[in-house]
Amino acid sequence: MMPGLTGIIPITATINMEKRWKILPEDATRTANLQSRLQISYVLCNLLVQRGLETFEQCKEYFRPQLSDLHSPWLMKDMQKAVDRLTAAFSNREKILVFGDYDVDGTTSVALLYQFLHRVYSPDLIDFYIPHRYHEGYGISKTGIDYAKERGFSLIISLDCGIKASELISYARTIDIDFIVCDHHLPDNELPPAVAILNPKQPDCSYPYKELCGCGVGFKLISALAEQLQVPFDHTTCYLELVATAIAADIVPITGENRILAYHGLKKINQDPCPGIKALIQLSGMNKELHISHVLFVIAPRVNAAGRMDDARKAVQLFIEKDYEAAVLFAEKLHADNADRKQADLSITEEAVALIELDTVQINKKSTVLFQPHWHKGVVGIVASRLIDRYYRPTIVLTQSGTLVAGSARSVNGFNLYEAIHACREHLIGYGGHFAAAGMTLLPEKVDAFSSMFEEVVASTILPDLLVPELTIDAEVRFTSLTRSFFNIICQMEPFGPGNDKPVFITRGIAHHRFSRIVKDHHIRFVLQQDGIRLYGIGFNLAGKFPLLQLQKPIDVVYTLDENDWNNEKHLQLKVIDFRLSEC
Repeated sequence: MMPGLTGIIPITATINMEKRWKILPEDATRTANLQSRLQISYVLCNLLVQRGLETFEQCKEYFRPQLSDLHSPWLMKDMQKAVDRLTAAFSNREKILVFGDYDVDGTTSVALLYQFLHRVYSPDLIDFYIPHRYHEGYGISKTGIDYAKERGFSLIISLDCGIKASELISYARTIDIDFIVCDHHLPDNELPPAVAILNPKQPDCSYPYKELCGCGVGFKLISALAEQLQVPFDHTTCYLELVATAIAADIVPITGENRILAYHGLKKINQDPCPGIKALIQLSGMNKELHISHVLFVIAPRVNAAGRMDDARKAVQLFIEKDYEAAVLFAEKLHADNADRKQADLSITEEAVALIELDTVQINKKSTVLFQPHWHKGVVGIVASRLIDRYYRPTIVLTQSGTLVAGSARSVNGFNLYEAIHACREHLIGYGGHFAAAGMTLLPEKVDAFSSMFEEVVASTILPDLLVPELTIDAEVRFTSLTRSFFNIICQMEPFGPGNDKPVFITRGIAHHRFSRIVKDHHIRFVLQQDGIRLYGIGFNLAGKFPLLQLQKPIDVVYTLDENDWNNEKHLQLKVIDFRLSEC
């Protein structure tokens, strides 16, 4: 903690940033047509139409995802080349190295392919490699390739990385190592000289679904290999819990194939998890059915913490461990890494908030760029996200990395962060990323110039509305619609995520009961009433808006519909996202 800053601005301080409410338009004709077919609530039909579902068959596939509806893996460009190279390696008894990134998508991908190869090939000829975040950096590394050469590996399969590693894969060819690249990131114009590239985002790849995560691409590879070797399909689907974990952690759209894979992967997590995931669940204290949000906020942070704070290799060891007691030991290591990560995250965020609050120039900027040489490199991206939650503006958090400065950037919805950083490239040694997130390296003496130029670019290009968070609302309802059957159908719309978000509702003109109160200093426990129906709700971090309730006037409330399970009794409740005084 910086001297003199301890405890000045606790990050738990309630922030009540006003939001722009955007209610999605309703297509009355399509909704009415769908309701005539399904014979369910008009509001629910409206939600389905918003998700692109207009026929009975589409809705059936949506509510009952079937593995039989997955696309053939052979539709993916280079799949035959990849399988042919692997089967040739089997015939020639070559050593195969499974190489993956250090995050959740990378480690689950490696665990999936490594275990499947153990089923169909000689275990003594297979190994895996995870690059060290701080010694090697992201993706394919020369250190990893040299490791393979020294140990006699002639084939490397990269997962969740490799599509941009042309120079390194060219180097591997010069020392007689072939690459199969399995990736899902956007390719450059120049593709690496791999024997096969599996990536549905290649412009000339005809694979119908483009939004697979890295582990999803790996699953496609083992699916094709299983067909080629005439291995039963359930020898691939037994790893769907890993795919679901990667889908949740990588925040890819939960549509199409991802929805099918996540749906069945979650079933496996809840019914028959591998020892490693079972151990993580036990350590987290979860004793109820897991949803995709639990995977994202309970399992994924513990797996990611291994690479953030230490060595991500133990995350793969956790996933592939067959003995539960041994898996618990690996899970405890990840749990400890996550505790260290949370402490670093907390202390750095507190310092960052204090730096902003004590700088009258910084507080009025359109962007945030902060640098402290002692901050932990593994959590600066998390800290950037937390600062956006508080100040809602494009944010970069920098720290010392050897002789250089390195950092992570996060954006607000609708603002192209990558283009803004690209405009400041004269001050950078290197950078990369996409619309919403990026990373960069620069010399210490360039930090001030880069910060100033980044602020100039953001201030001159960002639209004012983009600096106010937008709250998207699916539909307006009255409390009379919020029945048990209504809620049960919403539950069947899971798993929720990008492209299939949990429905957000608005109800207007609600009376609130005097028993509404602040709980745990930062939250509001609501007692709300409309049309003679009383519902309870919880509003996290909304305590700063409690004075609106004290006016004893009708309010408009935005919320999701949840269930409260207390003393073996279940009741519907509202998870309140925002509220304001009614205009009527």
